[in-house]
Amino acid sequence: MDKLQAMEVFMKVVDAGGFTRAAEQLHMPKATVSTLVQSLENRLSVKLLNRTTRQVNVTADGAAYYEHCRRILADIRDTEDSLSRTHASPSGRLRVEVPSGLGQRVIIPALPDFYRRYPDIAMEMGCGDRPVHLIEEGVDCAVRGGALADSTLIARRIGILHFITCATPAYLARHGRPAHPDQLAQHECINYITSTTKQLLAWDFERDGESLRSTPPGRFAVNSSEALMMAGLAGLGILQLPSFLVDDYLRSGELERVLGDWDTDPVPLHVVYPQNRHLSATVRAFVEWVAELFAGDARLNGAPANGTDR
Repeated sequence: MDKLQAMEVFMKVVDAGGFTRAAEQLHMPKATVSTLVQSLENRLSVKLLNRTTRQVNVTADGAAYYEHCRRILADIRDTEDSLSRTHASPSGRLRVEVPSGLGQRVIIPALPDFYRRYPDIAMEMGCGDRPVHLIEEGVDCAVRGGALADSTLIARRIGILHFITCATPAYLARHGRPAHPDQLAQHECINYITSTTKQLLAWDFERDGESLRSTPPGRFAVNSSEALMMAGLAGLGILQLPSFLVDDYLRSGELERVLGDWDTDPVPLHVVYPQNRHLSATVRAFVEWVAELFAGDARLNGAPANGTDR
């Protein structure tokens, strides 16, 4: 038995909550995963996991052994990384999850630079607005916007989103231009459905100490930022989106800003990864690269975009 491999497999079973999911994430047969854990238990003469037909739970001895495995494997990887960094660039497979808009508009277009720096990293990137469970789904790290609800994740702040309220010139010509957020109730507004609560996302406004928060009326709502932008460009109504998504359309005149003298609540951006997952050289490379990328983009780190209504 390869003891280190068995320790890693045992940790993956605990993290994934079962043999089947662990085997999928490790790209190993389930029987092999089960055999390695059983061999480990036999060698230690200790039961590490309680198995039922529906779930796998770690025993008290298993939990203690898990923490020892985590520290031992982290020390080994630290030693290997410190040596390998002097001789080779990071290599291996990396699974990343990013919001759809940021992925398509900011991160993916910049990936040629990432691969120039790290040609030996093979990346799988999920682009979507659904929050994934990093450990259960075998994801190494993720970029997330907004408040972080999961305290088990390590987070590094890498940027901030500023939102802009806008609509097409044709819509504004037909329906007029709101002068106050309260007047949005007289308009068609395109809303965003959050993937966490399945509720419509509220719109926030602030000016001269006055703060307003409401969900304006509308006949159409979507659960994708890219779809929300396309609906706005189609003239379905007024929308509110991060500046990095709408700046090009504002410059081209396809969209016009409204309520420009009102500020909107900024949303922080973080890159997150699990506490119990060692920050490998590949994860570290992506974290440092995406932090540098966002730092160099004024739309993701600067003050709110200037400009008022036309």
